[in-house]
Amino acid sequence: MSSDSSASKMTNYRWAITSLLFFSVAINYMDRQVLSLTWKDFIAPEFHWTNNDYGTITGLFSIFYAVSLLFAGRFVDWIDTRKGFLWAIGVWSAGAVLHAFCGIATSGITAGKWFVGFEEARNIIGTVDDIGMVTTVSVTLFIFARFVLALGEAGNFPAAIKTTAEFFPKKDRAFSTSIFNSGAQVGALAAPITIPAIAAKYGWEMAFIVIGAIGFIWMGFWIFMYKKPDRHPLVNKAELDYINQDTIAETKANNNVEKPEKKIPFLQTFKYRQTWAFAFGKFMTDGVWWFYLFWTPAYLSDVYGLTSDTTMAKILIFVLYAIVMLSIIGGWLPKYFVDKLGMNPYAGRMRAMLIFAFFPLLALLAQPLGHTSYWFPVIIIGIAAAAHQAWSANLFSTIGDMFPKSAIATITGIGGMAGGIGAFIINKGSGVLFDFASGTTMVDGQAAVMTKELLASGAQYLTGPMNFFGFEGIRAGYFIIFCICAVAYLIGWVVMKLLVPKYRPIVID
Repeated sequence: MSSDSSASKMTNYRWAITSLLFFSVAINYMDRQVLSLTWKDFIAPEFHWTNNDYGTITGLFSIFYAVSLLFAGRFVDWIDTRKGFLWAIGVWSAGAVLHAFCGIATSGITAGKWFVGFEEARNIIGTVDDIGMVTTVSVTLFIFARFVLALGEAGNFPAAIKTTAEFFPKKDRAFSTSIFNSGAQVGALAAPITIPAIAAKYGWEMAFIVIGAIGFIWMGFWIFMYKKPDRHPLVNKAELDYINQDTIAETKANNNVEKPEKKIPFLQTFKYRQTWAFAFGKFMTDGVWWFYLFWTPAYLSDVYGLTSDTTMAKILIFVLYAIVMLSIIGGWLPKYFVDKLGMNPYAGRMRAMLIFAFFPLLALLAQPLGHTSYWFPVIIIGIAAAAHQAWSANLFSTIGDMFPKSAIATITGIGGMAGGIGAFIINKGSGVLFDFASGTTMVDGQAAVMTKELLASGAQYLTGPMNFFGFEGIRAGYFIIFCICAVAYLIGWVVMKLLVPKYRPIVID
């Protein structure tokens, strides 16, 4: 092959960058999953947590994440992608590891024993008479660790979406996003195989340390592999022209005069309907994903008695997230609508999102079919979660359709904040609802399910286990949340369509 033909062949380094983003998302989700896979069977018995305690921790994590996203997006736009990503994953990896030391800190605060090992801390905590204090202190410490985790993790998606906008033309961004976003499924697939095994053999603390340390390894790859495409030695002119095809087309439309990209002042972003459409879509649907992510292991334990360290529970979680891998079609479908049907990117994305919005309706059948076999709700949750990820990949890409690159991380952060608020509502609400539905209360400082004997002994309680549409106790609680999850996407799509019915990119004069 001649040197001329070799030089004209387009390189594909943008996909190497996508692979980096894929692994960052996988690490991100593994770090989040450690708590959900260990709290019910390893941590709660040690600290006497209830569903409400766990709901408080996960709910506040969502709020921390939401508020952090608001500033993380602006931070990434200000400091730029390379440094922004390093700060983000460095902070969240430190936060992930920090969880491991909550037991030792609880031992120090409740019993005055600070300089001890993990096993010794567990033994000391077991001798503390004031169980309520142990619960309060441990929950507070985990909330702080989740705050640090959320602070760092908030930078992941603004930086990833901005990176995608740097390396891909508009028509390919949803496909790239769906690929790196599938890292969530890979992380979730790896989590139930590795985390409970580490926790069972070495203690729950080591699960946080081992998984948290992976992020520091990723930072080394990012330092050596990332540069902007116009300055990257592995991106040739053909690939650079492909990446910049939207800018090139716009320049030609302006008589070959390239307009400098202006930045949008932060407060001005709230004046656009496009901002509110994206934010509402995130508010309605992010909490559904977080519910599936944080509560499915507890669901299998509460409803079917399958603790996270059992082989069947690991198989079920693995199968669930294997199904979620189907979400990669979420990036291909709008590309088909654009390339084959000639639709503009926004119209193609909205049509794809409407299709994906119908699949979560299957969640209405999760509890009814669960009476037959636990496989039915697991498969249904997997399909619903796959639909969410496909929806999410396109929802993220609407930002690049509407806003200039200089504002992408900022808008991502604003929408992420809205999604975090929605996630707080569903996670905290689930914890309260599940305890109420199952008849859990505090008796002598310990969580207990009310029985006739406890009621006869004078324990203060307001009501018995809930009954709802034929479901009793905690099953009724899960059925209510599944119903909410089922309809959230259609509501979100309708409001988005009302706010931005047609393709309307933001133009800054």
